[in-house]
Amino acid sequence: MAGTKDVSGGVQVAFGVVGRTAVRRAAVDKWAIGGIPRAIVRHVGRHALPVFRAHACPELDCVRKLLPRRILLAAQRRARWIGLGADCALIAADAITEEAYLAALAGYLGTSFERLDGIAREDCPLDDRQLIQAAATGLLPLRQGGALIWVVAPRCLTARRLADPLQSRPGWLGRFRLTSNERLRRFVARHTQRTLGQQATDGLHLTYPLLSNAPRASSMRRRVILALTMLTAATLPFAATAACSAAFCALLLAAATLRLASVAFARPAPTRSIRIHDHKLPIYTVICALYHEANIVNELVAAIRALDYPPEKLDVKFVLEPDDHETRRALVRLELGPPFDIITAPPVGPRTKPKALNAALASARGSFTVVYDAEDIPEPGQLRRAFEAFMTAGGRLACVQASLTIDNAGDNWLTRLFAADYAGQFDVFLPALAAMHLPLPLGGSSNHFRTAALRRIGGWDSYNVTEDADLGLRLWRLGYRSAVLPSATYEEAPARFVAWLRQRTRWYKGWMQTWLVHMRRPRRLLRDLGPSGAIAFQLLFAGSVLSALVHPLFLAGLCYALFITPLFSPAAAGDDATVFTAALACGYASTIVPNAVGLRRNGLFAHGWVLVLTPLYWLLLSLAAWRALLQLLYDPHRWEKTEHGLARTSRLSALGQREETADVGVVARRIRQRQRNRKQVIAKT
Repeated sequence: MAGTKDVSGGVQVAFGVVGRTAVRRAAVDKWAIGGIPRAIVRHVGRHALPVFRAHACPELDCVRKLLPRRILLAAQRRARWIGLGADCALIAADAITEEAYLAALAGYLGTSFERLDGIAREDCPLDDRQLIQAAATGLLPLRQGGALIWVVAPRCLTARRLADPLQSRPGWLGRFRLTSNERLRRFVARHTQRTLGQQATDGLHLTYPLLSNAPRASSMRRRVILALTMLTAATLPFAATAACSAAFCALLLAAATLRLASVAFARPAPTRSIRIHDHKLPIYTVICALYHEANIVNELVAAIRALDYPPEKLDVKFVLEPDDHETRRALVRLELGPPFDIITAPPVGPRTKPKALNAALASARGSFTVVYDAEDIPEPGQLRRAFEAFMTAGGRLACVQASLTIDNAGDNWLTRLFAADYAGQFDVFLPALAAMHLPLPLGGSSNHFRTAALRRIGGWDSYNVTEDADLGLRLWRLGYRSAVLPSATYEEAPARFVAWLRQRTRWYKGWMQTWLVHMRRPRRLLRDLGPSGAIAFQLLFAGSVLSALVHPLFLAGLCYALFITPLFSPAAAGDDATVFTAALACGYASTIVPNAVGLRRNGLFAHGWVLVLTPLYWLLLSLAAWRALLQLLYDPHRWEKTEHGLARTSRLSALGQREETADVGVVARRIRQRQRNRKQVIAKT
């Protein structure tokens, strides 16, 4: 189409202009509408900020007759503090809506506010992929009446640059109109739904087809081969020679040894956090994929509002499925406003969490991105700590994994075992893998990424039901590194056996998928990971899955050796019993010891008695593993969702009630106080 080249060039220039305005991000006390002057003046006085001139922020000139002077002065001070435009401060504080401000700014600049309702797809000269980028850029070119018009969705310092009479506008901008970020996002989603769905579903497959679990013509044959391999490996100790049995046991013992060795590494002590000025903090995107979570979205919103990060520099995206009307209504009732966006996952491809995350990643504005689950309550300072970790490390660090802690461990014995499992994984095993410079199988939540690196590696695999573990390995293979973050995120463990079984089945199925994908080219895997990384990969994935599959067979073999074989061959019974006993003892020890250490490090050692149920827990894990193997054959991409909001106890609430001063203890109080403040603000307005 004529003019497309010029438009594309303009978009590239726009990335530079608007990108420079996307100043570093900052977070401090969030200011509320009714108490703006007092809170800001007290905050300013404490930090001795200079007094502002009346017209220091030209972006406020358009609303000086609409808002009280004290509100405008508070917005100026806030803008100075966080390094963004005063319009962002006003909108984030609910002093004025985004559309009301932009209508006033458009009138002040002699242009108009574009609602984008009656604009046809043919009026935009960009292709679908470029149009998707426009939502993240805040610029949309349109052809109207044979002329090129730019529609601008101001963010960061864009409004100031447009309103400042001392700054000349770029020549390429020419005629322009203003629109809101929400209207621009809806316009892009409306006209690129199919492309956005294909990109979210098959983006990785198109970028790195070898590393994608997307269906292939031979996928059924591969799954059958995998199932036969697993079955053969599981029954090998009973059907083959003693040498083969010993080799198989060696794999399981090596996996157990790796977990036991992790206990020798000390937990990384949380370094004293250096308070980074809000002016230097970057835009941070928070993505939450939700499905049937209407009963807990209010707690999730409260937890995000409680984050110690400037709301003006947050880009929060809730991704919903098209038919999840209940959750959508619950979010609408909360009247969220900035910085929250509600995105609908495209109805293309499998209905999985990674596909929903990819749909949100396409419009992510942050330099860094974090993923939270619906039930998560992160420590308030977690985003700041993650940013510090990225800044102190090199550019190869693409991900930091925060520690996941079970909040409802006191519900029953199953949640206690779950809490012990998480404590051993996130407080012992993963820190040890990071210290040994080995690949990290990430958890499904509280992963903090460099957004550019995440896009560069193709995002999440929408066809893998444990997209987190696969992503951690793929990051390593493509030259990036991951680290652990000494900051906790509180989660809810499933307290019912059926819910627990469905979740564990999905995990085991995803680990099988990950192993199958990355073993397509074993020599290339060895070259990408190195010898130590390749060995760790086999122990982490093959070792874990096979251990769960063979556990009931080992128990059966031990019982056979102890009670049946002595009647016929006492010598053979002794040899077999020794092998099975050693394998089972090492397996149990590899679970009990790290989990006990993790419970102690996590302040949950009072629940340590539940570790005596480890043999029973392993039988349940075996049931989940065999169910996953069968499901891999007939329903490989099925996502079995875990129910949330059913917890009966809360460690976090108890910590808040005891008025502890540690960061992990004040989360609940911060959330309750934030809710009370918001009610007061609404009452005042």
